Amino acid sequence: MFHYTVETDKGMDEAIESLEANLKEAKFGVLWNFDIKDKLHEKGLEFEKEFKVLEVCNPKEAQRILNENVMAGYFLPCKMVVYQDGSKTKIGMPKPTALTQMVEDENIQEMASDVEERLKQCMEQSV
Repeated sequence: MFHYTVETDKGMDEAIESLEANLKEAKFGVLWNFDIKDKLHEKGLEFEKEFKVLEVCNPKEAQRILNENVMAGYFLPCKMVVYQDGSKTKIGMPKPTALTQMVEDENIQEMASDVEERLKQCMEQSV
């Protein structure tokens, strides 16, 4: 499976606040919080689901992975999504290990695995 997703009873705002706090604790910053619904409405398109994309980064990890193999930069920063699915809020991400398999570099895979586990913990602590 290319993604990892958790589910919570928290509302969107509360889930995002919790996720951002847990990411900060793990030394990941949110570079951008992109509201898909608002952007589509701004362009005159209808989309009724709440759907946010967060671009997250740990600068030291980004530097480390880029120094190892610049091609890994194609997958930076890490992307996380938070969206409404019925009465639940889902928090998900494409697995860094799934993305970096395409680089075919064992060291990159190890780094991606470490980052993935830390991001999973942040997500799990946010539910």
